Amino acid sequence: MSSIDAQDSGRSPAGDAAAVERAIAAFAPELPLAIAYSGGADSTALLLACAARWPGKLLAVHVNHALQPAAADFEAHCRKVCASIGVPLHVEAVDAKPLPGESPEAAARNARYGCFDALTQYGKALSAIKSVAFGHHADDQVETVLLALSRGAGLRGIAAMPARWQRASLAFHRPFLRVARSDLRAWLALQAGVAWIEDPSNDEEHFTRNRIRGRLLPALETAFPAFRETFARSARHAAEAQMVLEEISTSDLAVVGVPPVITRLQALSPGRQALVLRHWLRVVHQTTPEARQLAELQSQILRCTTKGHRILIRVGVGFVQREGDVIDWYNSAASAVAARAPEDF
Repeated sequence: MSSIDAQDSGRSPAGDAAAVERAIAAFAPELPLAIAYSGGADSTALLLACAARWPGKLLAVHVNHALQPAAADFEAHCRKVCASIGVPLHVEAVDAKPLPGESPEAAARNARYGCFDALTQYGKALSAIKSVAFGHHADDQVETVLLALSRGAGLRGIAAMPARWQRASLAFHRPFLRVARSDLRAWLALQAGVAWIEDPSNDEEHFTRNRIRGRLLPALETAFPAFRETFARSARHAAEAQMVLEEISTSDLAVVGVPPVITRLQALSPGRQALVLRHWLRVVHQTTPEARQLAELQSQILRCTTKGHRILIRVGVGFVQREGDVIDWYNSAASAVAARAPEDF
C-alpha cells in the first residue's frame, strides 16, 4: 500500500454539508479561475464545487514539491480525478528547498506563488487566469491563529489568513474560511465516486500544526463549540487593526525616508519606530526581524548620537548597517560582514 490513503463517499462524517454550497454560492471570483489542487479532501471539495458551478472556466493547478516519496503518486491521482471530471490540469514541478534563514513552509509557499504568478500567461486550455482559490477552511484558520499565538506573534500573525488578497494581476481567494473541516468531509461523502488522498505527514506530531490539530482542536470543540467563529472574529479584528497600523507605518516611512534617516527615526516613539522599521524591512527588503534583533536595532539607533557610532546588526537573512546619516539593509554573505565586525555574531 502506498502512502496515499484513498477515501471515498462511503463515509458519512458528522457535519453540515450545506455549508459548502452556501460558501460557493457567496463566492464570486473573476473568471477564469485556477484551483490550487493538492488532491487532499479540502482542495478536492473546492475543485468539485467550482467545476459544477463554472464548467469550462476552471483550471486545476497541482504543484509537485517532490518533498516526499509519494509525490509522484499524488500527482498521478490528481491527473486521474481531473480527467474524470473534465477539468484541465496544469502540473508544476518546483524546487522547494529552503534558502538560508528560510523555513521549509515559507520555501514551499514561495515556490507555489511563483507557479501561480505564471498562470497569468497560461493559455493552453484557457485565457489568462484572473483568480486563484485555495481550499483552506475554518479549522485551518484556527490552527493558524493558535500557531501565531504560540510563537508570540503580533497582530499580523493573529490576523491569520485573509479571505481575499491581490498579488500583481491575480486575485487570491479562500472561499471556505468559514466552513469547518467536518462540513467539507460531509459534503464530499455525498459526492458519488469521489476519492481524495490523505497526506501521511498530517499525522506526524513533531509538526506543531499537527499537534494543534490533533490535541487542541478536539479540546476546544468540547469546551467552546463555537470556537471556529469566535477565533475567526478575533482574526478579523486583528486584520482590521493591522490595516490601520499599515497606514501609519506607510505614512511614517515617507517621513523617515528610504533608506531611513537616523535622526528622523529617533524622533519617533519606540512603538512607532518599531512599526516603521518592520514595515521598511518587510516592504522594501522582504525580510522580517526577530523580536530580539529589532530590540537591538532600536537600542543602537537610540545610542547613535555621534558620527563615529557604528551600527551593524544581523536582521532577518541580512544585515542592517549605518551608512552616514542613514541605516540600510544588505543581504550580504555572512563571511564578508563577519570579517568586518566579528563581535556582532
